[in-house]
Amino acid sequence: MNLDEIFNSYGIGVMATAGADGRVNTAVYARPHLIDNDTAVWGMTEGRTFRNISQNPHASYLFREDRPGFRGIRLQLELLRSEETGQMLEKIRLETSRIVGPDAGNHVTHAVWFRITERRALI
Repeated sequence: MNLDEIFNSYGIGVMATAGADGRVNTAVYARPHLIDNDTAVWGMTEGRTFRNISQNPHASYLFREDRPGFRGIRLQLELLRSEETGQMLEKIRLETSRIVGPDAGNHVTHAVWFRITERRALI
């Protein structure tokens, strides 16, 4: 599965995480910044998703392309690190402000790096 091809299309993404207590959270997330075929980065705020991955380093991300049928991908993820400063965070903040709104990027406080441990089709 070519991740660049999949994430160059429009669609909707959902990230699922669970805290140390096992309670699951899902949240709508943008397409990731792909570093290589095994590494992806998302911008995060100080919300439940970030709190959960701080307690439990495993997450799942589902992306469905915005076209007829069920094209997309499911990714299993493992936390590598979180950056609170740096070039990647600034890039994500600028892009968030451009796409969402002028102040939106200021709310992104973490560039969160994941190793992609598994790829699966939607169906």
